[in-house]
Amino acid sequence: MSVVLIRSIMLYILVIFAVRLMGKRQLGELQPSELVITILVSNIATLPIEDVNIPIIVGVTPILALVCFEVMVSWLNLKLPRLRKLISGSPKIIVRNGCIERDILRELRFSADDLLMALRSKDIFDLSEVQYAIVETTGSVSVMKKPSEDTPTRSDMKLLAECSDPPVLIISDGRLIPQAMESLKLSRGVVEMLLEKQKMSIHDVFIMTADTAGNCFIADKQGTPPKIVNLRLKNDKS
Repeated sequence: MSVVLIRSIMLYILVIFAVRLMGKRQLGELQPSELVITILVSNIATLPIEDVNIPIIVGVTPILALVCFEVMVSWLNLKLPRLRKLISGSPKIIVRNGCIERDILRELRFSADDLLMALRSKDIFDLSEVQYAIVETTGSVSVMKKPSEDTPTRSDMKLLAECSDPPVLIISDGRLIPQAMESLKLSRGVVEMLLEKQKMSIHDVFIMTADTAGNCFIADKQGTPPKIVNLRLKNDKS
């Protein structure tokens, strides 16, 4: 039993390393070649776990070989567009200028139900709202609404909006995040001073976020209503 446990942990770490090496896209939507590699890696990894008589190197070697092959193919795809098209295919337009491309749907073996389901996943329930839709090489569907049906933006309404990065997490379960503090040029003393005004300490905070404008969201561990305060961020020497 201990041998199986050790083998499982080793192969678990190896598969995580392999997926990380192949790229973050492995965690989302996969290209056909990436899906094949992922399936093969998972199947190969189970063999040394199920049969302790199989040397673990028999499982490790092909996994590393497949990962190296996938990395090499990905690099070639960047350099050779024709190879990328051969391996991954190309996007297909299924709705153009509001009209459904039936021939393309037939080629992709997309039924009417498949099309409607893909649109519903984009929060579109009426085909008349669609101006343009395309099936990506991953199988996902990208949709552009007609201008009359799309949500107006601030620029459409002639409203000025200041560009800013989203808030970052600076305290997580009573622990300061140094990288986030550094990105905001925020010192520990400033945070402690702010929390002291709220009659709190760093240890009392479950989540605290802040943005470059100095807006802070603070939620404590007691479950009381969160507080939203403003802090002028600046280079603090305290």
